[in-house]
Amino acid sequence: MSTNPQQKSTPAFLAQAAIAFGVSFVGTCLGILYLPLDLWQRGFLLMAGLFLVSSTFTLAKVVRDQAESQRVHQRIDEARMERLMAEYDPLKAAQ
Repeated sequence: MSTNPQQKSTPAFLAQAAIAFGVSFVGTCLGILYLPLDLWQRGFLLMAGLFLVSSTFTLAKVVRDQAESQRVHQRIDEARMERLMAEYDPLKAAQ
């Protein structure tokens, strides 16, 4: 069975991703607040932006969970195949 080590993100990459998210989120919110719009129009844009952010997190979690599930199924299949190969004796079948 092949063992694929988990690839971990470096702390620098994690920090860069968090900073980029924060800057883009704050920038979008400030941009919406300073648009020359009525209050209800700003509210609509802010709610749409918040929904976009939350649905993005949900989608990322679902994709990650599916990838992890697929990885587990592959490991189970590999273990079954290795067990079958270990139990198989070619000389026993020829007799």
